Amino acid sequence: MTQEKANVVTTQLKFLHAADIHLDSPMRGLARYGDLPIEDIRCASRRACEQLVQLAIEEEAAFVVVAGDLYDEDWRDYNTGLFLVRQMAALRDAGIQVFVVKGNHDAASRITKSLRLPDNVRVFAERKPETMILEELGIAIHGQSFAAPHVPEDLSAAYPSPRPGLLNVGVLHSSLDGRPGHDVYAPCTSAGLRGRGYDYWALGHVHRWEIVAADPWIVFPGNVQGRHARETGPKGCALVTVDDGRVAAVERRELDVVRWAEVAVDSTGCRVATELLDRAQVEMRAALGAAGGRPVVARVVVTGASALRDSLVVHDEKWRQELRAAAADVGRDRLWIEKVRVEAMPAAAAGDGQSEGAAAAAEAAVGAGAPALRELLAALSQDDAEGDDEVIAELVQELAPLRNRLPAELAGGVGALDLTSPDLLRQTLREARALLGAVLFPAEAQGR
Repeated sequence: MTQEKANVVTTQLKFLHAADIHLDSPMRGLARYGDLPIEDIRCASRRACEQLVQLAIEEEAAFVVVAGDLYDEDWRDYNTGLFLVRQMAALRDAGIQVFVVKGNHDAASRITKSLRLPDNVRVFAERKPETMILEELGIAIHGQSFAAPHVPEDLSAAYPSPRPGLLNVGVLHSSLDGRPGHDVYAPCTSAGLRGRGYDYWALGHVHRWEIVAADPWIVFPGNVQGRHARETGPKGCALVTVDDGRVAAVERRELDVVRWAEVAVDSTGCRVATELLDRAQVEMRAALGAAGGRPVVARVVVTGASALRDSLVVHDEKWRQELRAAAADVGRDRLWIEKVRVEAMPAAAAGDGQSEGAAAAAEAAVGAGAPALRELLAALSQDDAEGDDEVIAELVQELAPLRNRLPAELAGGVGALDLTSPDLLRQTLREARALLGAVLFPAEAQGR
């Protein structure tokens, strides 16, 4: 931290630290869900940006820092830029300055380079770090923008020494020392940032709120609005209070206007549909309550072990519609189901990892099913096939060519599909065996 504070302005002020606004992010992959309020969701990043501007005005913030990814690569049209200019002009009219570093998405945008913003917005240089002094506030802000979409080097290592007598704020778009679900950009370490001697590090790139350290402050505010079903929970910015030249408090302020949620429903012990749907509605109400009045788009994940598991897999469309109807009952026009994912096991598999019911179905199917299914079921029903390390190793090798063909949602980030995971392959073998039995014996799989 900066040691010399004798000349700092003795007053209290506030500033906002935001990042990853991703203005007009396209929210891809929602069109196939007919009951979702698609247009409301697509406008969510703009509305969250408006909330950020309103918060700055209400709190009488001295300035706002944006730690990268203000944009979402190239815009679909110039309306994105016009919207931003209007928002920045509103801050200018309130006497609020804005300091921006470009992140990887900003650097990928060609249109961004030609946009002229109001004169209260100052964008840090790309070639090297620079310092902007707010003498009347006793603040020095240091930063560097991305010159290209991919920055493999530690930009913070070249940041200038802290200015004596001022509160020093570093603005950096970085993955720090790595965070799950986020690509590596401008990597650095907490120790390295601490060694620069600044009072507050305003980081961006990671879409989750995290106070990495408080001496000095190293903060990820997360993005202002979740962009898809894997960006769940509250989203917003940091409100920073400076008292007599020192950071006195860092508060999380929520700005998102649509809340993404994962609703986990434990199916253990459920034998009929009404039991599972009742449990789902309990969790849906909890998700709505946690959203503070915001509309919620939820992904339902069915866990546990129950007799309904095979029905959930075989009759997935029927269950999807029943769960959507349950959501409409809980929160009409406030709660929507984006997707249903089944992670439950058959009831008999809960104890030892084996499904006696599925094995019995497989044995019967060998004598009654189609030739191809008989062969497949016979192979899956071999003694402890999923426990054979050689079988798993062969599967890993055979699946290797598929890794580069996975869609982006499965190739990386939260919820990625790891085709080299022995546990995943063993679970998949068990589930395939149970599913084939359920398909061949639908009456047994109904669980109604």
